[in-house]
Amino acid sequence: MRRNAEASAEWFRRASMVPVLRVVGSVGFAGLLLAVVLFSGRPSPAAQILAALSIAILVIHAVLAYGLVDAGIFLGLCLAVTFGIENLGVATGFPFGHYEFLVAPDLPHVGAIPIIVGPLYFGIGYPGWVMACLILGRTSMRPRDRFSLFALPIIAAFATVQWDIVMDPPNSTIWRAWVWYRGGGFFGVPLSNFLGWFLTAWTFFQLIALALFFRPTKLKSSRSRNFWLPPILLYLAAGFSQIPPWLIDGGGRVTDPGGGIWSAADLRETAVIVMLFSMLPTATFALLRLFDISHTFGDLDVDTAPTTDADGFA
Repeated sequence: MRRNAEASAEWFRRASMVPVLRVVGSVGFAGLLLAVVLFSGRPSPAAQILAALSIAILVIHAVLAYGLVDAGIFLGLCLAVTFGIENLGVATGFPFGHYEFLVAPDLPHVGAIPIIVGPLYFGIGYPGWVMACLILGRTSMRPRDRFSLFALPIIAAFATVQWDIVMDPPNSTIWRAWVWYRGGGFFGVPLSNFLGWFLTAWTFFQLIALALFFRPTKLKSSRSRNFWLPPILLYLAAGFSQIPPWLIDGGGRVTDPGGGIWSAADLRETAVIVMLFSMLPTATFALLRLFDISHTFGDLDVDTAPTTDADGFA
C-alpha cells in the first residue's frame, strides 16, 4: 500500500512537471527567435552560436519527424551534395560563378569549403522541406505518389533559394564573408550564384525524396499543430534578421570585388523588400495550410487518418 502511494506521488510529481517544462521550452525558444532576429543579420561569433543552436533544434525536429535512420539519411545527403557541389564551384566556377570563401578561415574545411557551410544548407533547407510538405498537404513529410516525389523537391528548393537571395548581397558585398571577384548584377552577386543554389538544393532534395519514397515506414502517432512551428519560425527569424541592420546601420557606399559601387542603404533595404515578398509569403502559405489541415483533420497525422488518396486528401 505504501509502495503504491509512493509510486502515485512520484507519477504526480513527474506529470506536474510537464506543463512547467513546456512553458520553459516555449520561453527559451521564443528567446532564441528574438536573438536570431536581433543578432544574426551580421556575421559575428554570436551569429555563429545562434546558427548552431538553430541547426541543433532542427536536427532534433528531423529525428522526431523521421526517426534516427531517415533523419540521418536526410542530413547525410544534404551534406554530401552540398560539399561536393560547393567544392566543384570553387575549383571550376560552376555552377555558382567564380567565388571564394573568406569567412571562418580558422575553422576546419571540407576541401575548400568551411565546415559550417553544409550545416547551414541543412539549417535553411530543412525548414524549406517542411514548408513544402505543408503547402502540398503531405503531412507524412515524405512523398507518397509520383506527383509529390518531384513536386516537393522543387518547392523546397525555391524556399531555400529565397533565403539565399535575401542574405547573399549583404554577406558578400558589405561583410565580405564570401566574394565574387568578377562582381554581379545583384549588389555584386551574379545570377549564376542563385542558379547554382537552386541546382544544389534541388539535387539533394530530389535524392532525399527518392530515399524516403522507397523506404518502408510505419504508421506514426498524431502530430500537434505546434510540432510544425519551430522550422517555420526559425526560417522567418532568419529572414527578419535583415531588418535590424536596415534600421540601425549607416549608409554610405560599398565596392564589390568586381569594382561595382553600391549604396549600402539601398542594399539593406532591398534585402528587407525581397524577404517580405519571398520568404514571408512562402512561410505564410505553409502556416495557412497548417491551420487548414488542423481544422480538417484535428491533430491527426494523415498517415493514420482515413484517406481518399495516397496522402489523405481528396
